[in-house]
Amino acid sequence: MDTPTNHPLFNLAGRTALITGSTRGIGLALAQGLAEAGARVIVNSRQLAAVDEARKALAAKGIEALGAAFDVADEAAVGAAFDAFDRQGTEIDILINNAGIQHRQPMLELGLADWQRVIDTNLTAAFLVGKQAAQRMVARGRGGKIINIGSLTSEAARATVAPYTVAKGGIKMLSRAMAAEWAKFDIQANSIGPGYILTDMNEALVNNRDFDAWVKASNPAQRWGRPEELVGAAVFLSAAASNYVNGQIIYVDGGWLSVL
Repeated sequence: MDTPTNHPLFNLAGRTALITGSTRGIGLALAQGLAEAGARVIVNSRQLAAVDEARKALAAKGIEALGAAFDVADEAAVGAAFDAFDRQGTEIDILINNAGIQHRQPMLELGLADWQRVIDTNLTAAFLVGKQAAQRMVARGRGGKIINIGSLTSEAARATVAPYTVAKGGIKMLSRAMAAEWAKFDIQANSIGPGYILTDMNEALVNNRDFDAWVKASNPAQRWGRPEELVGAAVFLSAAASNYVNGQIIYVDGGWLSVL
C-alpha cells in the first residue's frame, strides 16, 4: 500500500510552499513536513540570521530549503518580498500563514500599542501575505492553497490573552472570507487550530505546574501536543486531497474542544 506522501492525493512534488514564522516551533515543523511530502519550502522570519539557522537545521535532515527574511506585518516589506519572488521565478503554490506572537495581560491593563502589535502580526499579516500570494495564484490560473494558523482561541476565549483571542477568531473568519472570494479561482483557504502545543511561545505555561496540570486534566488526550502532530493536517490542506475543502478550520487539539 502506498504511504500518504506517495499517494497522488497527498504528494506535494512540484509545489512551492512559503511558511511564515517558520524558523522554530510549529512553523519549522510544518516546513519539514511539507518538504518530506515533496514540496520545495521557503522558511521565513524577520531576522536573516534566524532564517539561515533554520535552513541549516533542515539541511541537517537532508532538506534544501529556501529562505526569505521579511516582516509579515509590514505591507511594503511583504510587497517587496513577493516582487523578489517574481524576479527569481519563484511561484508560491502553497502559503501557510503561521507567524504569530503572544502578549499576556488583563484587558483592564492592556495598552493600545500591545493590542495592535498582536492584531497586526497574528491577523493583519495573514491578510497582507495572503493577498499577495492570491493575486499571483489568480494570475497564473492554476489555483493554490492558503492555510491560516488559528488556535483553540479561534473558538474559545481565555482570560489575559484578549488580542490573541480576537486575532485568532479573526483568522477563522478571514479563511472563510478568502474562500468566499477566491474559490472561483480554484484557491482553497482553510485554517488549522492547534491545541496546547509544546513550543517556545508556551514555555512559561509548560513550566507553570498548575497550568501544566490543568492542560493535562482538561484534555481527553491528557497531554500537550507536539509541533509535528500538525503536519498531517497541513499536508492534507496543501494537497489535492482537499481540493473541495474550503473555508474550514481543523482543530488539532487532542479533543479539548469536544469536552468544553
